[in-house]
Amino acid sequence: MASQETAGAAAPAPGAAQEGPAPESAQTSSNGVGGGVGANGSAPHANEQSLKQMLKTWTIDASQDKYYYWTVVVSVAFVYNLLFVIARQVFSDLIGPTGVPHCIDNSSQYQNTTIECRDDQLMDMTIMPTIVLYPDMGWSRWWWTRLMWAVLDLIMDSIYWLDIFVRTRTGFLEQGLVVRDIDKIKKNYLESKQFKYDIIRWPWPASWFRPFPVVRLNRLLRIDRVQDCMERTETRSSMPNAFRVLCVVWYIIVIIHWNACFYFWISEMIGLGSDGWVYGPLNKQSLPDFYWSTLILTTIGEVPSPVQNVEYLFVTLDLMCGVLIFATIVGNVGSMISNMSAARTEFQNKMDGIKQYMELRRVSKQLEMRVIKWFDYLWANKQSLSDQQVLKVLPDKLQAEIAMQVHFETLRKVRIFQDCEAGLLAELVLKLQLQVFSPGDYICRKGDIGREMYIVKRGSKNGNRRTANVRSVGYTDLFVLNKNDLWNALREYPDARKLLLAKGRELLKKDNLLDENAPEEQQTVEELAEQLNNSVKVLQTRDAGKMGDSSCHATLSAVQDTLSASYNSQLYPPLRNNLSVPHSPFCIAEEERRRRYSDDPPSYAEVMAVPRATSASFTALSRV
Repeated sequence: MASQETAGAAAPAPGAAQEGPAPESAQTSSNGVGGGVGANGSAPHANEQSLKQMLKTWTIDASQDKYYYWTVVVSVAFVYNLLFVIARQVFSDLIGPTGVPHCIDNSSQYQNTTIECRDDQLMDMTIMPTIVLYPDMGWSRWWWTRLMWAVLDLIMDSIYWLDIFVRTRTGFLEQGLVVRDIDKIKKNYLESKQFKYDIIRWPWPASWFRPFPVVRLNRLLRIDRVQDCMERTETRSSMPNAFRVLCVVWYIIVIIHWNACFYFWISEMIGLGSDGWVYGPLNKQSLPDFYWSTLILTTIGEVPSPVQNVEYLFVTLDLMCGVLIFATIVGNVGSMISNMSAARTEFQNKMDGIKQYMELRRVSKQLEMRVIKWFDYLWANKQSLSDQQVLKVLPDKLQAEIAMQVHFETLRKVRIFQDCEAGLLAELVLKLQLQVFSPGDYICRKGDIGREMYIVKRGSKNGNRRTANVRSVGYTDLFVLNKNDLWNALREYPDARKLLLAKGRELLKKDNLLDENAPEEQQTVEELAEQLNNSVKVLQTRDAGKMGDSSCHATLSAVQDTLSASYNSQLYPPLRNNLSVPHSPFCIAEEERRRRYSDDPPSYAEVMAVPRATSASFTALSRV
């Protein structure tokens, strides 16, 4: 009572004038409430404005995931219409009573009251007896059925309407760029064929409350969206062949379903149960029709023979369509199954070719088993024999990105490449090639010329630093980097080249494997090659006109070939083309020495007509 009196005293009487200033707490409360109302009032307005602004500027790219998910939603609406438009038109049990036109049936232990509906009431749920007319009886059970279909139709039609809006906001490609200007997108859509098709397949709400599902057939014209969704799903799927098989099975189900509906429709026109061919007056309508349609379309037969002309015509068309359609489907299924095993077949053919070769050449059984086990290891680990061939269909940039994703971290783990710039590593990953070594295989032996670098991806190996022998313990996956590829890549990165050489010397010094004179010799070769070119240019100017072009050119070519053979091109690939052959005439030897060159290729000792410095250069290079 005390609390009620306090509350009553605190509340002023309606219309009473409040004298004096309000208490501070009351002012605070009033301001707080007022501020809250203002905030709550302005927040919806701001949200509404932001929503309108978003709708005005919102666009979608056809390559985005959101667009793909939307095509899936539209496909669901299409499948709903594909299955139930014809089914609701033919099978009356789906939309209303059959045989017993009872709108309301309130049978119980104490009363049995039924209210029959007129035909027009059964056809229109808006005038069907409801709880408003019969408050003591309840809703009509068929009214609930019609309401369910009306709600589903409304949802699916709403998806179609939204799809038209999405089309007006879907960007298109122009000069390789996605156009996001809404005015241009709308203009492009209105001028396209899609706009005309969308007018034809506009979802008119004519069958929401009336059982005329046949007017919804225009919804089936939106099949292009389903095809787009299927193509995108097949592209994104990790098992495209399995998806194709599911699509074929779905086609079969849809064809059988529609054929069953036509069979029941013809039976109903002739008269249910009027002869042995037409459908009998059974309560369960759809499943027996589906079974009959499956038998006739698969040409299995074992169905009642037709009696009337209409029945003969329908069965003939069914048999012809069944032969054509299912022959096509079976052929596609066989092709898809072959494609699913195409990789295995190609792999097996290569393996069989190797086995036949080893049998023809009488290779030992032990080596043959090693080869077979090597193939088994490749297949078990999903490794292809032609990875490079598969990637060749892609442009260079995409190849580089894939290689970076696959090999970059592996290359980063190599100590010698840890501090290299990303550009160099991006070039090197394209040059890596995968090799698989069997148990017991020697990866390298003592005395082998180092032409390749091996990077371990997976597996175990053992080696002896003293003998430089490396042997695979089990199956070992190695990335191989060719020395020529490395040097070619380092030409564009001189700083990285110096860094790699320094790191290489450091690692070799640590293992006492470095020849201290090797760097100086390499530098001497470069200097001597440059000195030789300069000397040749001097001779070109000094002795011009003393010998014909062809003779001098042949002589210099022989010199270059001999010089190239005098040093290991694998060890110094950057110096391969350091020597150039000038095209202007000059003389480097006497006539009789030139005749000797034609009979016997010149050696470094014989090419002594050049100045003393050039001769010294040749001698030094021959030692290298």
